[in-house]
Amino acid sequence: MSRNNSIMVRLIRVACLLPVMTLAACSTYPPVRTVAQLDLERFMGDWYVIANIPTFIERRAHNAIESYELVGSKQVATTFRFNQGSFDGPVKTYKPTGFVTDDTSNAIWRMQFVWPIKADYRVIYLNGDYTQTVIGRSKRDYVWIMARTPTIPEEDYATILDVIAGQGYDIQKIRPVPQHAAIPGKPQP
Repeated sequence: MSRNNSIMVRLIRVACLLPVMTLAACSTYPPVRTVAQLDLERFMGDWYVIANIPTFIERRAHNAIESYELVGSKQVATTFRFNQGSFDGPVKTYKPTGFVTDDTSNAIWRMQFVWPIKADYRVIYLNGDYTQTVIGRSKRDYVWIMARTPTIPEEDYATILDVIAGQGYDIQKIRPVPQHAAIPGKPQP
């Protein structure tokens, strides 16, 4: 066999093995479970980000707050604010739009930061009084623990971590988000 044919055979073998290796690397977790029912109006308002598996823009965030405002029956104006790098760092603000896509539960959204891309956004935990929630994604690459207050009790945090682990997330990747009581970029009374 000539040298060129030998190289071609190797390339074909690699090309045939690549899909098999890709499938083997795929997650075997079941789909992320969402809450059964989300009252959109009650869910609106300010949520402090307590901890997360951060995206690249959140890695040095302090005072991170996600705010929701219902603008129509299934569209959510979102404002994400935080101080970059420290409590006194510059305020960064992002204004994505949420689109509720699951009419049964209202717990599956598509979040659009840049047109036309809409990211997966799922409410996977919500306590009964709507004061603590967890937002996740099907890929299990990012997760956000949020609350109506800048801190939550340790036992609640531990319970939430158990819920997240039960959904197939690596909780070792979760990082606390430093919080003050003040909302960045918003005048305080």
